[in-house]
Amino acid sequence: MQILVADDNIDAAELYRAALEDRGHVVTVSLDGQECINSYANAIERLRLAGKTSSNKEPFDAVILDYKMPKIDGLEAAKEILRINASQRIIFASAFVKETLMDSVKELNQVMELIQKPFEPDVLVDLVEDTAMIARLDDINSLVMDITKKNPNNPDKGQIDMLLQLLRKIQKSGTI
Repeated sequence: MQILVADDNIDAAELYRAALEDRGHVVTVSLDGQECINSYANAIERLRLAGKTSSNKEPFDAVILDYKMPKIDGLEAAKEILRINASQRIIFASAFVKETLMDSVKELNQVMELIQKPFEPDVLVDLVEDTAMIARLDDINSLVMDITKKNPNNPDKGQIDMLLQLLRKIQKSGTI
C-alpha cells in the first residue's frame, strides 16, 4: 500500500514509517499540513502525467493525519485532500478523539477513521491494513447524513458519543 503520513512530531512520523515499511508498505512522510497537501497534489500530478488518473485511483491507499499540526492542521489538510479527491481514505491520529470526531462531522460532513494517541505502531498498521473498515464506515456516514440534515453543523454531545461508540465497534483494533 502507498501511505502518506503527516505528523509534526518527527520521531512519531519516523516510527509510523518504520512500522508500515516493515509490513511492506511505501510511505511518504510530511511534517505539517501544508507539506502534506503539497505531497498529495504532487502525487496526483504524477498520476496525471503518467496517464493513470481516473475517478477511482487515489495516489495513496491511506492518508494518516495528525489532528493538531502547525501551519495547517489535520482537519484543514483533510478538507483540501477531500476537495481534490472526495474518495480518499483518511485516518486521523489524535489524542482528542471526541473533538476530532465532532469537527469531522461539522466540517467534513462525515466520520473519518480515528486512532487515539498514544498508540503502538503495530495498531496503526493493523488499522491501515483493515480495508474492510471503509465499507463499515459508509454505514456510519449514512447516519451522519441524517444527523446533519436535522441539525446542520451542530451535532450534539449524545450524537457524537453514539458515533464514537459505533466507530469503536467497527474498528477491529479497538484503538479508540
